[in-house]
Amino acid sequence: METPGASPEVETALQVRALRGLKEIGAGVWDACATSPETLGSGDETHNPFVSHAFLSALEDSGCVSRATGWLPLHVALEQGGEILGVAPCYLKGHSQGEYVFDHGWADAYARAGGSYYPKLQVSVPFTPVTGPRFLIAPGADPDTASAGLIAGLRALRAQTEASSIHVTFMREAEWARAGAAGFLRRTDQQFHWLNRGYPSFDAFLEALASRKRKAIRRERREALRDGITVEALTGAAITEAHWDAFFAFYMDTGARKWGQPYLNRRFFSLLSERMADRVLLILAKRAGRYVAGAINFIGDAALYGRNWGCIEDHPFLHFELCYYQAIDFAIQRGLKRVEAGAQGEHKLARGYEPVLMHSAHDIADPALRKAVADYLRRERAHVDALVGEYETLTPFKRPDGAEDP
Repeated sequence: METPGASPEVETALQVRALRGLKEIGAGVWDACATSPETLGSGDETHNPFVSHAFLSALEDSGCVSRATGWLPLHVALEQGGEILGVAPCYLKGHSQGEYVFDHGWADAYARAGGSYYPKLQVSVPFTPVTGPRFLIAPGADPDTASAGLIAGLRALRAQTEASSIHVTFMREAEWARAGAAGFLRRTDQQFHWLNRGYPSFDAFLEALASRKRKAIRRERREALRDGITVEALTGAAITEAHWDAFFAFYMDTGARKWGQPYLNRRFFSLLSERMADRVLLILAKRAGRYVAGAINFIGDAALYGRNWGCIEDHPFLHFELCYYQAIDFAIQRGLKRVEAGAQGEHKLARGYEPVLMHSAHDIADPALRKAVADYLRRERAHVDALVGEYETLTPFKRPDGAEDP
């Protein structure tokens, strides 16, 4: 596919290829795009583990992402003269599972009107509601030109695959602005993140909270470990296959109850240890000589990303201890700027996590569906803005005047 937009002075036109998997591009080339200043801009993160070749290829090589699971890799690569100018992680999808930006209502409405919403193109990290770069620009390439080329390539791929739409989810705000300028519909949502304001210790963080909230967290931490439970925080070579066996049992048990069919298989976790163990933090709880619960996190250069949790025994507040308080402790020790604890969960608010906006962009081919979705998104953005404003009044921190909550 030749991509329009190259200036007449450029002798070699921009070209776009669809890659049917990460095996078609070298890890060094992909990761150079994922970590370049042109991709990351002025943000504080210099390495996002989820857009790394190691993470995305582990999803493919384990079979979690494939045609059979409804996530057919069609990564977009922008080239000029044989050199990669940019890439985008893209999948042709026959459903809307594992995305965390919900468009089931759009699909149902289009089906009732006689349209076919699937297949669609999804530019994202599968099963991962974490903000990160989606248009990965090669070092030295012009970000505006490369982003425009990738967007044009995505639209050409949409036409070629007869997809109804393109969805770029959990994207960085600068990319969201570029996509909007290119005619994509813009959507917002919100999550809860813990923000490190230079706390030297967990106790220092607690001192920033209203006394009632501070006491509640201390009580929850005591109660979580009351039944003789101990906690291990493991990373790198300290994580063994036995640890993964234990965690996978927790993941499958909890995932089956929540979703019916968990997205990740056992081989995926082994591949993580082979390819990026130093970016993994596994927090496990042990009671009476056996592991009973665990949470997996991924370590960025500026953030800790909480992902999956599971347990085979129920203990009060153990979920909060492993997923939230241990993550905060680790972030403080490492000097990380925030903890991103995943999608949903108003209960995070009382534990020091604050509302943050998420961004996605959507390009819909059918004019009638596009108009209906645009009208919906205008109303939704106003609702999300109001919700975030309300949440900001409910954070557990001391009030500026020093007064305590009633």
